[in-house]
Amino acid sequence: MAFDVKKEYKDLYQPAATPSIIEVPRMRFVAVEGSGDPNEEDGDYQTALQLLYGVSFTIKMSRKSKDPAEHIEGYYDYVVPPLEGLWHMDTNDNETGAIDYSRKTDFQWTSMIRLPEFVTDEAFDACVSRFAAKHPEMDVSRVFLLDWTEGLAGQVMHKGSYDNEPATIATLDQHIAESGHRLDFDSANRRLHHEIYLGDPRKSKPENLRTVIRHPIV
Repeated sequence: MAFDVKKEYKDLYQPAATPSIIEVPRMRFVAVEGSGDPNEEDGDYQTALQLLYGVSFTIKMSRKSKDPAEHIEGYYDYVVPPLEGLWHMDTNDNETGAIDYSRKTDFQWTSMIRLPEFVTDEAFDACVSRFAAKHPEMDVSRVFLLDWTEGLAGQVMHKGSYDNEPATIATLDQHIAESGHRLDFDSANRRLHHEIYLGDPRKSKPENLRTVIRHPIV
């Protein structure tokens, strides 16, 4: 059976629709930063996803290479984890982290996909180079390795359209306050509005989408 983080770490990837408080450990990601409307056809966000999935699947498929030098030590079969995103706006209120969903062109984002623990710095660089050699049209200089400890956070499962998230976020933030915590947004330290996408908007109806939402707290 291929290792699947969604099944192995249900507390992180399968939260209830009722908000909860969680401690998120250190993880390693392949990431790309950018800005603008994620819904723009052929826009920067779509380019970022091509880079992320391209590198992620280069790593996953490395074990099938005929060149033993491309095999990664400690490799185990796994399911590529879901896409994640950190979102903010330059005009955010640092206390609330408020996002104006009507101004999608003002989004600042970091899109990322979690990597298996066996991916070392050297293995990552080698896979990025192999992807670049096969796709010279892609700007792989935008791809970077991110080691990140999210720490204490409030989280909830949002079901439905992304545009309907504000109501779920309000419920989450209310739970955080009632639990004796407070929001701790800080863009300089990547303490941001965090989403994990468990559905594919290209294949699912908006009402069937599931998105994990996290907010950093103290």
